[in-house]
Amino acid sequence: MSRRGLYSLTDLDDAALGHVVRRTIELYTDRNAHDRPLAGLLAGLLFTKTSTRTRTAFTTGAIRLGAQPVTFGPSDLQTNTGESAADTGRMLAGMLDLLVVRTAGPLHELEDLSGDGELPVVNAMSAEEHPTQGLADLATLTHHFGPLDGARVLYVGEGNNTAVALAHALGRQPGCHTVFASPRGYGLPAPVLAAASAAAERGGGSVTQVHDLAAVEGTVDAVYTSRWQTTGSSKADASWRDAFRPFHVDAALMDRWPGAVFLHDLPAHRGEEVSGEVLDGKSSLAWTQARMKAAGAMAVLEWAAA
Repeated sequence: MSRRGLYSLTDLDDAALGHVVRRTIELYTDRNAHDRPLAGLLAGLLFTKTSTRTRTAFTTGAIRLGAQPVTFGPSDLQTNTGESAADTGRMLAGMLDLLVVRTAGPLHELEDLSGDGELPVVNAMSAEEHPTQGLADLATLTHHFGPLDGARVLYVGEGNNTAVALAHALGRQPGCHTVFASPRGYGLPAPVLAAASAAAERGGGSVTQVHDLAAVEGTVDAVYTSRWQTTGSSKADASWRDAFRPFHVDAALMDRWPGAVFLHDLPAHRGEEVSGEVLDGKSSLAWTQARMKAAGAMAVLEWAAA
């Protein structure tokens, strides 16, 4: 089955990835920099989990680009009464022009909803990866720094779906060096780390993983964290917070690299993964990052519809 749309950042070749990021920055600078290219199209928006930024970004993005959004909540489809995702997708493919899906379920469910590849699907979050977040993150960093050749990025926390997308995004940036610092047992999946590391090496960069912040050496230009409890997930170890506490981002950690900026995909739990002082401080790009998601949604919708 062919995959139309965006399921993973690995679906984008280097040219397409660069185009979507540049387009995101362009639309962030001027959200009217388009001629309503989705006019007359119907964009399905299926959100089975809570969402603030992603839902708003794709709803407003579809409207700004001229499409009519058709929204579905977690209890709206007959999949809740036993219909298969594949049968649902075959039906939706005959009525919609594209489909945006946010779920805590596996990626193959999004493939099932594509109607055997007939309907372009955008992964607005799945259990394995959050590619549209990765695009917003890459656009935010590029908007701030310019080309990331020589940039050093530190991700602190769980190797969750946001971290997976970040690894795929930054691993493709020539000369960019990224370190993922995670509690042991909560790091990036081994295949993702291997693929991102190999891609980075081809471009003269690196993607590495450590399990102790003291092991992070040299300069850092950007520190990124995500909340410890990902939407729709749970942890088998009841004492998991004890493992995560050493990975709290506070002023003391940021002071190790006085010139570094801070990023967070939000929502944040102040006092857990990050202190309020850092999140709301002058080095924080978290709010720029959140606004970039709206531009990123527009860029992805435009690309997927084309």
